[in-house]
Amino acid sequence: MGTQQLLLTILGIVVVGIAISVGIYLFTGTTISSNKDAIINDLQNLGQYAYRYKLKPEPLGGGGSLYTGFNIPAKLASNDNATYSATTTASAVTFTALSAFGFGTIVADVDSAGVMNSFTYTGDFQ
Repeated sequence: MGTQQLLLTILGIVVVGIAISVGIYLFTGTTISSNKDAIINDLQNLGQYAYRYKLKPEPLGGGGSLYTGFNIPAKLASNDNATYSATTTASAVTFTALSAFGFGTIVADVDSAGVMNSFTYTGDFQ
């Protein structure tokens, strides 16, 4: 009877260990997905901000139909989700977001019509 109890105890410990491992794996996947979604939301907001800059006339501090001169405001350049940077041309802006949790980067473009497209993912975001 003693060896049966010992085997059942060991089996129980193994099952609990597997359950804990699966739980940790699921939690990590949810964290990565949540961070990715939050960064995409932030990029959409930055894209709208850039497009408003483009539409605003130059005398009022805008781009006068161009993205040239657009910079991410300091208060929007970093938050709990990521650090953001922008590369501009006359007709497009390329945003790069570096995850604050080290999960990777997301790169997205805003075209001349203000549409965000061509998302590229690296690291755990792939």
